[in-house]
Amino acid sequence: MKDGTLDELDRSILYALQQDSRHTSSGDIAEREGVSASTVRKRIQRLEEEGIITGYHVAIDYETAGLPLHAKLVCSAPIPQREELARQARDIPGVEAVREIMNGHNNVYINIIGTDHDDLSRIGQDLYELGLDIEDEQIIRNEYVCPYRGFLARDDLDW
Repeated sequence: MKDGTLDELDRSILYALQQDSRHTSSGDIAEREGVSASTVRKRIQRLEEEGIITGYHVAIDYETAGLPLHAKLVCSAPIPQREELARQARDIPGVEAVREIMNGHNNVYINIIGTDHDDLSRIGQDLYELGLDIEDEQIIRNEYVCPYRGFLARDDLDW
């Protein structure tokens, strides 16, 4: 990589790991890309060291796990405190994801998980006490995540 630019192999590695990092080996990627498995392992290590790969995450069906309520809260935080409040929100039990939005209002999105409506209310109260104003609440039925296809070259789009 040069100046933060990903080459074709880096992008292919990232795409493959986004598809299924648990069941994709460096050998699988190497075979697909026509390079050695050690080359892929070294690239992955470098992508991790440079902070491009920041972690590997598990996808959970919360309803099947006994947590039937999944909601998105749209919150507002004072801009000078937005980053700190977003970081602190992650520590509240029931918070699953926090996103900072580059916006003056409605600038923190928070996904929460709960067993019942009282649980969601408790999480909302904890966020309010932290200093976030909840502007909107939406119950999520399903969420679908897919790998970023922009990592693929045009001739690999059917990959």
